[in-house]
Amino acid sequence: MAPGRAKKRATPDEGVNFALKRLRDGRDGREGSLDEVLAKVRALERAVKAKRGGRRTLDDLGLATTYREVEDRDAREIAAAIEQVMIAAAKSIVAGDGFEYVLPSRGATDQVYVEALDRIVLKNKTTKANFAAVSSVRKVTILTRVMQLVHGVLSRGIHVTKRDLFYTDVKLFKDQKDSDAVLDDISCMLGCTRNSLHVVASEKGVVVGRLQYKEDGDEIDCTKMGVGGKAIPSNIDKVRDMRTDAKFVLLVEKDAAFMRLAEDRFYNKYPCIIITAKGQPDVATRLFLSKVKRDLKIPVLALVDADPYGLKIISVYMQGSKNMAFDSGNLTTPDIKWLGVRPSDLDKFKIPEQCRLEMTAKDIETGHHMLNEDFIKSNPEWVKEINIMLETKTKAEIQSLSSYGFQYLSEVYLPLKLLEGDWI
Repeated sequence: MAPGRAKKRATPDEGVNFALKRLRDGRDGREGSLDEVLAKVRALERAVKAKRGGRRTLDDLGLATTYREVEDRDAREIAAAIEQVMIAAAKSIVAGDGFEYVLPSRGATDQVYVEALDRIVLKNKTTKANFAAVSSVRKVTILTRVMQLVHGVLSRGIHVTKRDLFYTDVKLFKDQKDSDAVLDDISCMLGCTRNSLHVVASEKGVVVGRLQYKEDGDEIDCTKMGVGGKAIPSNIDKVRDMRTDAKFVLLVEKDAAFMRLAEDRFYNKYPCIIITAKGQPDVATRLFLSKVKRDLKIPVLALVDADPYGLKIISVYMQGSKNMAFDSGNLTTPDIKWLGVRPSDLDKFKIPEQCRLEMTAKDIETGHHMLNEDFIKSNPEWVKEINIMLETKTKAEIQSLSSYGFQYLSEVYLPLKLLEGDWI
């Protein structure tokens, strides 16, 4: 841009007309058809279905002794494992050797991204928590109490929430973060997923669209769940027999965008399953998405804000989070495509200046940090988008598209993105 020359603002008409000229959906006198819009999505779907073999494991790479991951285990097996831990502790006390637990180390330096697996895993290191040590006596006490509670839950064959567990001994736990962290320690120590402990988080994520399944024997049809969608169950083990005629999953960051798409019945015209965790991904939504991708073998396209945190959310779904690195094999969904809103979309779709936001110092710091992540560096197209964001110091939310009309997202933006196969 020449010095002193102000950047020309796009008028609302220019922004809308630009997209409509390229959109070939056969509506309102435009050329093309619905089949043409879906052609590249169907090609992507065929590629996903043709891909053979499951995800690679630590055993496949000969790394099972270097790193550790957990797996789903039977309730009786976990109850018996807890009993063995307690028997070993009792024998140690009787022998006069004290009372301690050997726990996997879960510090920041113990969680690493393994490119061959395309996910974060946990190093196979341990640390000791001793009852006689002032620094760890409280943690050992909480560990013992939580294992006692979990054993009771497993023995009864029921499931409880993390909140239920916390309220069984509020004076000991004091803060739910303490009991939650210990649950992860126990999962990792016993080599089982957190779901195997029968302790789940409260429901948060929702799903709507072309998906049917059985949940604890009940038939669920996600096309008949209204604008709010169907709550994703905390206990994914009860979900069976998934069926769909959808061509893709649309993974949405925000609840507002989800509601817009659900109310417009976007999935009826463009056969898809729409999922949101309403912000930061929770364990149940991550497990559900992973199961959908694994069982149905359809592509996943992500719609997030054009800011560092939107991309961070995609990365959690794809490579996992550091605090749950020990369970990344179950929680992650490989090869999610970034559909939008991308930093390059702001100029491409002529998003008005008044709908763009200046990045904060924290945003910029997060963006630079992400450029150093191995996971990001392995995807050059993602690097380009982050650089655009950092160079312009500009971000935007999905709702910025509403400047062209509340239904612009479902009727213009997304159809054009699908038509052009504009994902990375």
